[in-house]
Amino acid sequence: MGNALVAQSGGPTTAINASLVGVVKGAVASGKFDKVLGGLHGIVGVMDEKIVEVSTDEAELSLIYRTPSSYLGSCRYKMPLVGEDDALYDRVLEVLTKWDVSAFFYIGGNDSMDTIAKLATYGKQVGSDIRFIGVPKTIDNDLVCTDHAPGYGSAAKYIATSMLEIAHDTAVYEAPCVTIVEIMGRDAGWLTASAALARNSYNPTPQLIYLPEVAFSRTRFIQDVKDCLSKTNNVVVAVSEGIRDDKGLYLSAKMKAEDKFGHMQLSGVGKYLENLVKDELSIKCRSVELSILQRCAAHIASKTDLDEAVELGKEAANLAEQGLTGVMPILKRGSNDPYTVILQHVDISTIANQESKVPREWINELGNDVTDKMIEYIKPLVQGEVVIGYSEGLPVYGDISHLTKKEEG
Repeated sequence: MGNALVAQSGGPTTAINASLVGVVKGAVASGKFDKVLGGLHGIVGVMDEKIVEVSTDEAELSLIYRTPSSYLGSCRYKMPLVGEDDALYDRVLEVLTKWDVSAFFYIGGNDSMDTIAKLATYGKQVGSDIRFIGVPKTIDNDLVCTDHAPGYGSAAKYIATSMLEIAHDTAVYEAPCVTIVEIMGRDAGWLTASAALARNSYNPTPQLIYLPEVAFSRTRFIQDVKDCLSKTNNVVVAVSEGIRDDKGLYLSAKMKAEDKFGHMQLSGVGKYLENLVKDELSIKCRSVELSILQRCAAHIASKTDLDEAVELGKEAANLAEQGLTGVMPILKRGSNDPYTVILQHVDISTIANQESKVPREWINELGNDVTDKMIEYIKPLVQGEVVIGYSEGLPVYGDISHLTKKEEG
């Protein structure tokens, strides 16, 4: 079949390299590919012909498996509609043909699946035999058709752990205090919902959780905080960066920037709510933004998450071996207890540019917390610990210096 080429795109995650390992192992096991190649920095690197050979050594793959972020680098680049600027598509096919690529695997989220869907469409139009396969990843967990996406479970585990540790830190003083924790999630609240896992027999925090799926009321929020303060001096609030008011406007204090896909670049909602609490209630309030920490904390990755990423990568290689193109492997849940999933695949056109939101029935009536159904859904995804090697007290990860060196000349 020639060579397999794999690239990574969009925001990095703790599990995206496990997906890479899965593709490599699947391609090697098939016996249908001569080499496994990697495109550095996504589709942009492919067009620039930044191609390297990916190691198939088991020890090296084991290290990559537990390494955070995108081992091959990433990009955020929107391909034009097919028919708008086909020179770009011709360039991709030119590079793939030059490197004798028979299957191209693109690991990413919604926007990456848009890219692979367009490549598959163009490939069919021009009669190319190259298979284009999408491999799911996103901490946002907003890919449709699949029960969940690799990257989400590990991010959820980090968030829940951080919330529990914040609960311990904020409980030590008697003076009333409110802590606002801002969590990623522009349009879907899956990540913020995972904060509820921090609750246990002695810890009721976070008492309040706000997701983008429900319109946010400033007045209602202040009343919610007051109600909590009537019962305890320690109030912790988990809030999605993308919460909106009843007019659909982001509360974020910084809403002017947009990325190349037209998505708002959000930050500042935690600080906004911190100032609101201080102004309205005149008590101590701090805000914490987890930011990129929630997607690169490999030291507390979910083994379930990483192992499922490997299996989806292997299945992607299997789909290419079958001669399929324009498809993506997905997970379908069988049950929560015991937790079971099965692998299937769908046409990528049903996934690209769609978003999976938290079901309204998984959010309480007041819109300030999640239900037991939400917790039952998340809990299996954070199970298991990944064994990390250490040197001089710090984790040992894969060498990413190939991504940061500037080309001579």
